[in-house]
Amino acid sequence: MVQKRPDIIAAIATAPGRGGIGIVRISGFGLERISSALTGRQLDPRVATYTPFFAADNSVLDQGIALYFPAPHSYTGEEVLELQGHGGQGVLELVLQRCLELGARLAQPGEFTERAFMNDKMDLAQAESVADLIEATTQQAARSAVRSLQGDFSNVIHSVVKRLIDLRMYVEATLDFPEEEGVVETDTHKLAAKIDAIKEELKRIGELAKQGSILREGAQVVLVGAPNVGKSSLMNRLAGEEVALVSDIAGTTRDAIRQVLQINGVPLHIIDTAGLRETEDVVERLGMERTQQNIERADLVLVLIDSANPNPAEIMPLLARIPNHIPRLFVHNKIDLTQQVAKVIEEEGVTHLYLSAKADIGIGALRDCVLQTIGWRQEAGVFMARTRHLVAIDRATEHLYAASQQLEAQELLAEELRHAQLALNQITGEFVADDLLGEIFSRFCIGK
Repeated sequence: MVQKRPDIIAAIATAPGRGGIGIVRISGFGLERISSALTGRQLDPRVATYTPFFAADNSVLDQGIALYFPAPHSYTGEEVLELQGHGGQGVLELVLQRCLELGARLAQPGEFTERAFMNDKMDLAQAESVADLIEATTQQAARSAVRSLQGDFSNVIHSVVKRLIDLRMYVEATLDFPEEEGVVETDTHKLAAKIDAIKEELKRIGELAKQGSILREGAQVVLVGAPNVGKSSLMNRLAGEEVALVSDIAGTTRDAIRQVLQINGVPLHIIDTAGLRETEDVVERLGMERTQQNIERADLVLVLIDSANPNPAEIMPLLARIPNHIPRLFVHNKIDLTQQVAKVIEEEGVTHLYLSAKADIGIGALRDCVLQTIGWRQEAGVFMARTRHLVAIDRATEHLYAASQQLEAQELLAEELRHAQLALNQITGEFVADDLLGEIFSRFCIGK
């Protein structure tokens, strides 16, 4: 039975707004008719052709570069036509509309990359890294996304899967051919050593993936403290600009102020919250309710204390609002008023930093402590990773631990190894459910 060819899809591939160049991308099969109608000529493969783009009445919509890529040597693995014209939104819409008149349909978000995945131009981890590269807000994140796009992440996962397949082969051969010497592996000590080696490799991959997840997602850092302890001043100092109103009047910040910044290439979402205190002011109470919501979603909480006027009665209620599982750093601000020196003190596993946001004293140490506390470590070979990748690695590791407990029960051992392989296969896209694929590609921008 001949498989039906997919629809021809088209979309504007450049960002909305004005620009010097804008691109309309078309993918499918049988594009010669569309390209001839648009350009009035037959295009040579992979040759940039300067040409007008024609409307149905042969009036010129725009002029620019037309590029034709025959299948399978294209981004999607299908025939691809790219029309590179002027970057005004109006003219791009005219060209796109002409493509739709000629039989194309508007592409869904991520559909070009989804077709690339379906046509084996890239695996799922590489496809996701396309979106990560587009969305990267720091140079570190962009470099990691490029490594994943080039297959670094996929290659290490495939390497582990290959070792699992080899191990499964020996175990299942034991079940199917128990009397066949030289084929089966009956030494449980050797089996245990091989499983342990795979677990160690997964641990190393997981650590690199967690670093990539921090680069991709960033970390949410929430500033909390009593009113007038200097949260807004610290926010401005970390951001390098006046993003929060600074005032000696307590309660000035009545709602959360968010700022995205980076420290050593790591994106952070800093949230300056309303000061927590008892108040009858309805607006201020609403701000404090949002403060609590931000605290519960935080990756790190900076608890600010006025070192010039510490008040334990204010600090204890603050700590009660922070869930136990959320890391916190105690920041003693305003040391410029007390003649103290900037320092970092570790007391019973708790970090205390002494600094002055206003005088820019000790801010470098704070940046270092923030990165350390959220789990960032500067390592070579970090690749971009998502939460689902980390979950898959953890699930595979759990099955390997279970396999270590079943060395004498060959059927159970084989089943645990199979589940470990299936978990890792989900990272690169083998045997992934269609609904998961739809969710992943729906998060892409249109045109990609």
